[in-house]
Amino acid sequence: MKRTQRKRKERLFLWLCRGATFLAVGILFILLFHVVREGIQWLDLQFLDNFPSRKPERAGIKSALVGSVWLIGLTALISIPLSIASAIYLEEYAPRNKWMRILEINLANLAAMPSILYGLLGLAIFVRYFDLDRSLWSGALTLSLLVLPVIVIAAKGAIRSVPNSIREGAYALGARRWQVVFFQVLPGALPGIMTGVILALSRAMGETAPLIMVGALSYIAFLPEGPSDPFTALPVQIFNWAARPQEDFHGLAAGGIIVLLILLLTLNAGAVFIRHKLQRYK
Repeated sequence: MKRTQRKRKERLFLWLCRGATFLAVGILFILLFHVVREGIQWLDLQFLDNFPSRKPERAGIKSALVGSVWLIGLTALISIPLSIASAIYLEEYAPRNKWMRILEINLANLAAMPSILYGLLGLAIFVRYFDLDRSLWSGALTLSLLVLPVIVIAAKGAIRSVPNSIREGAYALGARRWQVVFFQVLPGALPGIMTGVILALSRAMGETAPLIMVGALSYIAFLPEGPSDPFTALPVQIFNWAARPQEDFHGLAAGGIIVLLILLLTLNAGAVFIRHKLQRYK
């Protein structure tokens, strides 16, 4: 009798999981269908090569696209070395005491914080205190704060997954700790670290609230020439177009969403390819 009830519960749970999966996929398909239907007519070379304009037929995403590339490049340059170095220290060098446990709990909490809070922090510290103004530095440093906990947690898990036998074998051959870490542990953890990095940068690429808080402009008719220049980004430009009452601007917003999705899919495809290559030569 109990065995029959258990099977019924397992079957019910399985059907609920399938139903939730089909529902999520269905909603995602409807959203993608609506975005593609509204935005595909606006996608052409003029849309990619023109600056934003008050006239929908002349508007484009050139400044937003270049600004997003600048922003993600600077964010990666800042966040990746700091995150990996922090993960190595916390996993390989830090003492195992209550302070480290408290730090790990706080890292998990920081990874789950709403992005608007990072925007307020970036506004207070980078824009006002350090007087970086509405520059790419302010946006990149704010997004770096956003993704740092995510990359650190992913890197710590990847480093922890490397078998201890590899460390012990290297120590038995006379290697020093830094040699064990950099030549044995880190190469073995690279696939997992790369996955965390790409997922974090994909999240940063789609963020809008932190960039609005640090002063990303919604209308720019020039390209940034350096990290100290004002900027805009694709999510900010999409938000600006979607907030307008004219129907044509909603189509432009849908076209911008398609371009952003293509960038994200390209970034994730690159991550899968790099992970596959690293695992192959591991």
